[in-house]
Amino acid sequence: MSVLPAEARSETPGVRLFNKWSFEEVEIKDISLTDYLQIRNPVYVPHTAGRYAARKFRKAQCPIVERLTNSMMMQGRNNGKKIKAVRIVQHAFEIINLLTDQNPIQVLVDAIINTGPREDAT
Repeated sequence: MSVLPAEARSETPGVRLFNKWSFEEVEIKDISLTDYLQIRNPVYVPHTAGRYAARKFRKAQCPIVERLTNSMMMQGRNNGKKIKAVRIVQHAFEIINLLTDQNPIQVLVDAIINTGPREDAT
């Protein structure tokens, strides 16, 4: 038995980040990064409390938005303040959505792809 009313269940068919942005329409354009950008298992909030450093290459299974959140916590006075980092990421995603009218998760994935090294022959 579901707690949500029928009209609310029909409006939210899948898991959405912060109950706003869907992971389903996100597309990874670089084939070499599909194993390292985790968007296959969507989350509501980028705070899973998972143990992604226990084994080699397990951090590739961490949701990509949570990896962004974790990297926000590594600045001096912000060490360990994950709720604050989650709130900052949420507000940044809302600003990205307002300015570009795009899915902020797609913008994040495209930014990660653009920061990767190029294979140029010199």
